[in-house]
Amino acid sequence: MNKMLLVLGVLLANGHLLMAQEQVSSPLTISGYAEAYYSYDFNNPLNNSRPSFVYSHNRNNEVSINLAFIKAAYNTENVRANLALATGSYMNANYAAEPGVLKNIFEANVGIRISEKHNLWIDAGVFPSHLGFESAIGKDNWTLTRSLSADNSPYYETGAKISYTSPTGKWFFSGLLLNGWQRIQRIDGNTTPSFGHQIVYKPDKKLTLNSSSFIGSDKADTVRRMRYFHNLYATYQISNTFGITAGFDIGLEQTEKGSSDYNTWYTPVLLAKYVSSPRLSLIARAEYYQDKKGVIISVGDTPSGFEMVGYSLNLDYAIFDQLIWRTEYRNLHAREATFIDRSGNVTTSSPTIATAIAIAF
Repeated sequence: MNKMLLVLGVLLANGHLLMAQEQVSSPLTISGYAEAYYSYDFNNPLNNSRPSFVYSHNRNNEVSINLAFIKAAYNTENVRANLALATGSYMNANYAAEPGVLKNIFEANVGIRISEKHNLWIDAGVFPSHLGFESAIGKDNWTLTRSLSADNSPYYETGAKISYTSPTGKWFFSGLLLNGWQRIQRIDGNTTPSFGHQIVYKPDKKLTLNSSSFIGSDKADTVRRMRYFHNLYATYQISNTFGITAGFDIGLEQTEKGSSDYNTWYTPVLLAKYVSSPRLSLIARAEYYQDKKGVIISVGDTPSGFEMVGYSLNLDYAIFDQLIWRTEYRNLHAREATFIDRSGNVTTSSPTIATAIAIAF
């Protein structure tokens, strides 16, 4: 009897061990993210909303959720998939044109490795954008708010892509076939395919160089205007305590269908980050955005169109490794009177202060 109990105990112990091993090596992981914020625009607009070209942290004088999502990821050697459902003011602003339940799809894609010898993949679905160094997930960015370049270029995209990562990890190449400029569902009347590319070079742990592009039309075929957009940025970690990121976006769009004339917009941005301690960081940002013909940002009939300079100062404190508290002062200054205060007066500047707490799990 004692021997039987001993054998049973060994079997149960092995069974628990196997279950533990299976749990550790499970290809399925569940994660989440939530960011709550309060932002005050000193113009204090009557509708309690930031200007129309601000798509992230865009609620004024109220506590709000910018982004909160739950994500399931499945990863094996040859198959991968992601599904994330989200809510928040970021989703309301950026997904306004999407129908029905598509408004809450933050990420939904599946991929398959197509080479046994090389890290070569084909993926299809809804992805984070391949354009720019900023993402919708606040904790992954140096600053609390997003730059004008990030807010006015795609945060997400839908389509298919083929990607390759070199054995050393120094090179990444990707080619994309897309539904359009920040679209899940293609715009009605549009049959024009959109394309993109991305090249990332990381010669060492300090330096990252990126080149990305978009080619396509975001309008119905009857009024098709081809758009060409390029994003270039570099991140350099000068030391353990100091790093810089510099980016430059430029875009061209036909003035009308079939025209050889183009309207142009561009935006440079520069960020500097100083880590004063393992938990405390200081970040400064300077940016400029010019869109004279209102291709991306239209502010009505003004002589110089949209032209804006911005700067911000950030103080970040990591309460825990996955919990961060951030405070930011930001000022945007337009060449033409653009911003409306609570009394209906038009002004050229928009100073704001914001604070946020973000957790990842």
